[in-house]
Amino acid sequence: MTRNQRLVLTIAVLASFVTFLDGSVINVALPAIEEELGGGITTQQWVVDAYAITLGTLILLAGSLSDTFGRWVVLKAGLYGFAVTSVLIALAPTAESLVILRGAQGIAGALLVPSSLAIIIATFRGAPQAKAIGTWTGWTSAAFLVGPLLGGLFVDYLNWRLVFAINIIPIAVTLVLVSRLGEKNVRPEGGGIDWFGAVLGIVGLGGPVFALIEQANFGWTSPVIYLPFVLGLLALLAFILRQRTTKHPMVPLGLFSVRNFSVGNISTTLVYGALSLGGFIVTVFLQQVGGFSATAAGLAFLPMTLISIALSSFFGALAGKYGPRLFMGLGPIIGGIGYLLMLGIGEDVNYWTQVFPGVVIFALGLTMTVAPLTSAILGSIAPEQSGIGSAINNAISRIAGLIAIAFVGVIVGSQFTVDSFHRGLLVTAVLLILGGIVSLIGISNPVHEKVPEKK
Repeated sequence: MTRNQRLVLTIAVLASFVTFLDGSVINVALPAIEEELGGGITTQQWVVDAYAITLGTLILLAGSLSDTFGRWVVLKAGLYGFAVTSVLIALAPTAESLVILRGAQGIAGALLVPSSLAIIIATFRGAPQAKAIGTWTGWTSAAFLVGPLLGGLFVDYLNWRLVFAINIIPIAVTLVLVSRLGEKNVRPEGGGIDWFGAVLGIVGLGGPVFALIEQANFGWTSPVIYLPFVLGLLALLAFILRQRTTKHPMVPLGLFSVRNFSVGNISTTLVYGALSLGGFIVTVFLQQVGGFSATAAGLAFLPMTLISIALSSFFGALAGKYGPRLFMGLGPIIGGIGYLLMLGIGEDVNYWTQVFPGVVIFALGLTMTVAPLTSAILGSIAPEQSGIGSAINNAISRIAGLIAIAFVGVIVGSQFTVDSFHRGLLVTAVLLILGGIVSLIGISNPVHEKVPEKK
């Protein structure tokens, strides 16, 4: 790996690290936020989902921006935007302002994820690309997994606001590295933005998500719920139809004719829906029923972080050498077994015998899955489409998580009990195992041309 390649990889990791961290750090801090700012359970939901909605719905637009205006200019815009909104969130005086600022932070985060992956795709080729994606995946997944622990520590010993203020440090380091790299922004010729398609996409995703979140407060018979839901579905249909005819589609539908791209995104939906659902129910159950502190609940997932950092690059390299199919198939199934092992958890929670074994098995399966999954999806399309390709995949993973969390009330009920918690574990395990089966059936390993022997 050259000096420039190392710098590019470090920049990509740091730029994405904060977006994944801020997506998961908030869960264990919600009781402290509600205690200080008020607003009840509805505010707690929106503090989480305002970020997730803008991030998930605008990643597609950000991918088009990255491919049109250049990856580096979009990356820097996202870094500055994330820094400003992080500081403002740390100073938010009311629950309403916090929700609005979390939405703005999601917009900045949407600029970071596809552009950071795109600069990796543009810099690396072949097996080194798979290994680089594995490294990126390992650290960004670690950020997602370490979030509950970091949030717990800040809530118990400092202040939840500092979780966001500390974002300034990695962002400042990233901007310094970008200036040292000195990479010139390349703006592809003939690019364009489908702004009307972007609006349709935002309404199409935002409307149903709003309805799923608020239906518990208003009921499905309320026009506040069914009108956004129906309007969103119609906008989503119009969005798909527009992508077939517009000159600059946000989602080139031809990408889904590529087998690994389409199958990989189906697997993404199942695996990331399970990841969000499982992480949420375990973290909340350990605190509300198991009596764990915020820090202890965060520490419960520490093995996932360590295993992800240690082995993601390794599995990424193996997938580059042997192909992603086996890892994408067995990984989620192993992860599902990990959640099935947690069915022994009762009201009196023993972490080492009831939680730890399942967390370790799930962590191993997840680590086997994520890097090969990303590599299979992005490696199946042309490099010049890497921005929109990564944007589509990230949008799907975010939306899968949104929908999974929106259905928590349906799966678990109005409150956590041992029985309802076990239902959540079973649904999580089923989603993971289905994700593995889909990959085993549908993913194909790339065919490597054999180099002729010299005579």
